[in-house]
Amino acid sequence: MRIIFLLLLLPVQLLAQRFTSAEISRWEKQSTQVKIIRDNMGIPHIYGKSDADAVFGLMYAQCEDDFSRVERNYIEKLGRMAEIKGKDALYEDLLIRLVIDSSDAIRDYQRAPAWLKKLCNAFADGINFYLSRHPEKKPALLARFQPWYPLLWTDGSIGAISTADITMTELKEFYCCAAPLAKNVSQPAAFEEPLPTGSNGFAFAPSITESGNAILYINPHVTFYFRPEVHMVSEEGLNAYGAVTWGQFFIYQGFNERCGWMHTSSYVDAADSYIEKIRINGDKWTYQYDGRDLPVKSKPVQLKYISDKGVESTTIQARYTHHGPVMAQRNGQYLSMKADNRLMEGLVQCWQRTKARDLKSFEKTLDLKGNISNNTVYADAAGNIAYWHGNRVPHRDPKIDWSKPVDGSTSATEWKGLHPISKTLHVINPSNGWLQNCNSTPFRVAGDNSPAPSGFPAYMAPDGENFRGINAVRVLQSGKSYNLDKVISAGYDSRLAAFEILVPALVDAFEKNIPPSDSLFAWLAGPVAVLKNWDYRSSESSVATTLAVEWGQKLLPLILRTKAIDDEELDQVEKTKQFVKTANPESILQPLVQTVRELQGKYGRWQLPWGEINRIQRISPAIDMQFDDNRPSYPVGFASGTWGMLPSYNSRTFTGTSKRYGVHGNSFVCAVEFGKRVKAKALLAGGQSGDPASSHFDDQVEAYSKGKFRDVLFYKEDVMKHIEREYHPGQ
Repeated sequence: MRIIFLLLLLPVQLLAQRFTSAEISRWEKQSTQVKIIRDNMGIPHIYGKSDADAVFGLMYAQCEDDFSRVERNYIEKLGRMAEIKGKDALYEDLLIRLVIDSSDAIRDYQRAPAWLKKLCNAFADGINFYLSRHPEKKPALLARFQPWYPLLWTDGSIGAISTADITMTELKEFYCCAAPLAKNVSQPAAFEEPLPTGSNGFAFAPSITESGNAILYINPHVTFYFRPEVHMVSEEGLNAYGAVTWGQFFIYQGFNERCGWMHTSSYVDAADSYIEKIRINGDKWTYQYDGRDLPVKSKPVQLKYISDKGVESTTIQARYTHHGPVMAQRNGQYLSMKADNRLMEGLVQCWQRTKARDLKSFEKTLDLKGNISNNTVYADAAGNIAYWHGNRVPHRDPKIDWSKPVDGSTSATEWKGLHPISKTLHVINPSNGWLQNCNSTPFRVAGDNSPAPSGFPAYMAPDGENFRGINAVRVLQSGKSYNLDKVISAGYDSRLAAFEILVPALVDAFEKNIPPSDSLFAWLAGPVAVLKNWDYRSSESSVATTLAVEWGQKLLPLILRTKAIDDEELDQVEKTKQFVKTANPESILQPLVQTVRELQGKYGRWQLPWGEINRIQRISPAIDMQFDDNRPSYPVGFASGTWGMLPSYNSRTFTGTSKRYGVHGNSFVCAVEFGKRVKAKALLAGGQSGDPASSHFDDQVEAYSKGKFRDVLFYKEDVMKHIEREYHPGQ
């Protein structure tokens, strides 16, 4: 009997190699202070006695839903992706190791205030407790999570890494000689439509709502299944609901009982590249600064990567000036980069805003200036709406063009502290009653009531206009008496504003240059007629949408290369206008001919409704999404935000597929109304769980494809009416 008993205990004994019995006992004790209630959509509502208990439960629940994505995000932020993906990821790892120093994160953890350290400890404990309870779960790399990991990644953004204007290609070429990829660094990649960065955020004041309450619209655009939906409650005043990025312990975009916040990606200049005057004498590197020669610091960076031989390593000598890492050599000049890519203040700010109660306390969190890469749209129960463009904005000499590399040899180009929040670009309670940002210029954030560019240095708001921004202003300024359903309808406006410029140019080029006797007439007459009579709205049944998007993708490389006469970069809208103005008819017409031929060759006809080829499908838990034309999928009437679609849906074909499948765009979408009692409706791409065996793996796919929202269960009495499972972590 003793032998059998020992065999039954074997998995636990093996786990002791990773976790001690004292640790497991401590975690088991903490788990009794946490209750996880899964509602009928699988969404976890975590109730803890303390904030740390809520974090502990949140991390356990995240691991239940998709441990692989939790782990992957920290493998990336540790600069260790090549250890699971191979040497092709070496330079991505090098970039992370150059701009995020784990030793800094460890130091911040050690000096963190006691309350923050408790949260960081709870973060690690919740994940490690999950691993101790699930020996069948084999981590790809991280068998134990450390409490300082959250300080590697402190503002919640999906890609919060700033490199100024320095590209990955330049980084590779500069450091290639020490690593195995030297011969491949300059291979050009085939053009693929870039994913529109960022999100949409709208706020509505009581003056234009049906109920007289403020309403916030939360619409992040990210890679699908990158953020789940969660609810965190503690007896220390925490009660927040919204989207959390896998592996982070704070709700990134969401709301509490009194206020809500939505982040959109910002183009505020918060990182700069410096031209360094470097001299090399043997192994000695120096650089000039204010008439002195200073040593370029050297630091060996050991990078590991998986290969057929096992785990191999290479060491690269990273170089640093006082500005930051030397990242590239361009036109014979060395470029370093200065940026804050992680800050303890950022993590503090992310947590404290979840507990803000009003505009004043929310502004106090902004004073920490820890939000590195985001704009913020805000609404609260007192009826305030607000927008802040960026948060951490370095103060610099406005006479210098900071959009280009600046002279690093003089102190005249140093940052001069940070702008106070009161001096950054922001709008509070505009008279028009609404605010919007779609990663576009802040000078249209409130339509005609927006701030004027003349009041701010260029580096504070270099953001150009895009077609989502144009569409948002047009939609919002025409609405009135908003309620949750009307807000959702506005957020789901289907107009593709880019084609309001492109299609008339196409029609004009066809009618003026292609007579019936031309052989192209037969190819183009039908498609041009369809596009000419189109209302520019995307839908499942629209043939014009299919033609426009497939044609537009062929035009896009030409549009993106368009520059102004003075060689300055234009924004997306101006590029499109300039392209139409300068393009010859052939460059507009031939891509449509190619589109028609490809559609006929692939599908047997060009008259294809958009929903027939534009689909959503979730059949695999793989982080690198997989698709199969022979498996069930749902039609989607949405299109990419590139063309102005507010509910952005980015789809493409894959090897072995003829249909297009969505990979990026709307993820967690929520409209929330603040009053005596919070009311909200939400939608999540796919489903809450990353486990194909779970009923919540794809139970929101069809609703997502139709834009069909459900009521948010915010109050516990409502949660208990829709309970699926109630348990302590570890049960």
